Amino acid sequence: MNHFKISDKILNLAQTAAEDVKSQFGVIDEISQKNTEKVLAAFQKNRVSDTMFAGSTGYGYDDKGRETLDSIFADIMKTEAALVREGFVSGTHAITAMLFASLRPGQTLLSVAGLPYDTLHGVIGISGNYSGSLRDYDITYSQIELKEDGLPDFAAISQAVKSHNVGAVLIQRSRGYSTRRALSVREIGEICDCVRSANSSVNVMVDNCYGEFVETIEPGEVGVDILAGSLIKNPGGGLAPTGGYVAGREDLVKAAANRFTAPGIGDKCGSEQGGHRLLYQGLFMAPHTVAQALKTAVFAARLFSLLGYKTHPCYNDNRSDIIQMVELLSSEALLRFCRGIQAAAPVDSYVTPIAAEMPGYEHQVVMAAGTFIQGASIELSADAPMREPFNAFLQGGLTYESGKLGVMLAASYLLEV
Repeated sequence: MNHFKISDKILNLAQTAAEDVKSQFGVIDEISQKNTEKVLAAFQKNRVSDTMFAGSTGYGYDDKGRETLDSIFADIMKTEAALVREGFVSGTHAITAMLFASLRPGQTLLSVAGLPYDTLHGVIGISGNYSGSLRDYDITYSQIELKEDGLPDFAAISQAVKSHNVGAVLIQRSRGYSTRRALSVREIGEICDCVRSANSSVNVMVDNCYGEFVETIEPGEVGVDILAGSLIKNPGGGLAPTGGYVAGREDLVKAAANRFTAPGIGDKCGSEQGGHRLLYQGLFMAPHTVAQALKTAVFAARLFSLLGYKTHPCYNDNRSDIIQMVELLSSEALLRFCRGIQAAAPVDSYVTPIAAEMPGYEHQVVMAAGTFIQGASIELSADAPMREPFNAFLQGGLTYESGKLGVMLAASYLLEV
């Protein structure tokens, strides 16, 4: 601990925080145990062998490792089918394939949890004028805000689905860069029921980023038609080098595969020269890794609340994603927080994060992420758009021990004079 020169004040508060969160850690361990059993059962059901870890070349025809991984994801997500590919460059890319699979020209996309995450604005056509956006394909956009208590506005959802030409409903599970809370899988199921009652032909989609393995069930178990996410977040377990997934109803997953490759080729091609082992191993590790990230977030919530900062969720709240928000109120405090997280990283710890323009974001963004996988937010990271109220968004932590150090260093940097 002397290496990091953390003050006695922070060390004492950290000890108090660690004691205060023990009961929450017990709940997290129980969830991790159940999710580990689910993942292990899917591996065994699909008869995984080390021959499936080998790569393929060229077109990648008959790649047993690729096909089996798709089947395992579908089993875990409780969906008819899945498409798991390193060729997805980000969660946004996977979600884009999901959007185009679920909508047709002339229809409306309805977001029922407010404004989607920043990088989807250009995809949808909310901002910018990008060729190939949904707007470019004559797909319009509408949104419904969550109510003041953070719950879905079921009356407004029902009315919109009945009275507009809505082709698909988008539910963003995580808070993203907003101050709202994450939606639980139970609440996502209630939205599905509401949409089905109003118009059974509407596709229900979920942006599942940051939510996988946080609860013991996934959106595929409560009526969602299709969901998507990133492999360098929760389901990659900190080992997947890149990629994303789409899972859901078979016809929609096939449509997403046609968007990902080409119509008529779909999910039947796509070689992985480096092999599949890291995707398999990362998925196997994912429930435990997510538990480490959750413990880091819960500890951070308690420590910063003891320091007088507003945190959301609170340390003893139920959680549906791995993101922890800390309200810092100034750009200088936000930069200090991120620099503390960076200083605790195993990679690039000597780098000083600064705000800069980032592809897909409307505001400058500061990002602290000394990660083994570039941009992997299942590893300890913190980022935020440089806009009021200057909230920091903390996520990840491959181990609770290293995450705890990062949180204490962020607190130390904030207290510097």
